Amino acid sequence: MEPSPQFTLVLGGGGLKGLAHIGVLRALEERVPDFEASGIAAGLHLVAYLPADFEAAVEYWTGTMGVGPFYLLENVRLGAMRYRGQPTDASFSIALAYWGDIQIELVRAENDAPSLYFGEYALQDRLHHVCITVDDIGEARRVCADAGAEIIVEGKVGEDGEVIYVDFGGGPGHVVEILQPMTGSAGLFQMIKDAGKDWDGTAPLRRLG
Repeated sequence: MEPSPQFTLVLGGGGLKGLAHIGVLRALEERVPDFEASGIAAGLHLVAYLPADFEAAVEYWTGTMGVGPFYLLENVRLGAMRYRGQPTDASFSIALAYWGDIQIELVRAENDAPSLYFGEYALQDRLHHVCITVDDIGEARRVCADAGAEIIVEGKVGEDGEVIYVDFGGGPGHVVEILQPMTGSAGLFQMIKDAGKDWDGTAPLRRLG
């Protein structure tokens, strides 16, 4: 098995904004249970991309990078989803795989409703956003508010999960997803991760649901 890749979380927006990001991560570490900003990539859980050609991106990651299999969740809608404070009916599909301990997420917009994946924040073919996980999304919201960050997208995930996508000032390309996972997520993620161990290249894209 190849060693797990190591990442450096690039906190965009220039030096002062980068320092502000670090301050927010440290505040999260101090105030949000089980969030750790001292490990690889400051608690980084996932890196996400919005490819112009979704199928070609899957082929690249599975064929060239040897990452897979990817598991596809189609037509995802967050509960009570809001974009910059306004309700939105955005729908998107995501393909998930593991590269070592890091999730790789490929996203495809399924409609033109306001979202991170259509409009100003829909940067394609480059790093789109990163994700960190927390146990207390309410405290994470308070930390972000104290830092003057803007919540671009927010919504419910399943029965008891919640997610916010936050711009700390860097603009498009520098969004951080903060996720309080729903019950059962750990088992799903572990299944996807286990499928990638000694994967033989068959069935590179597998549908869930």
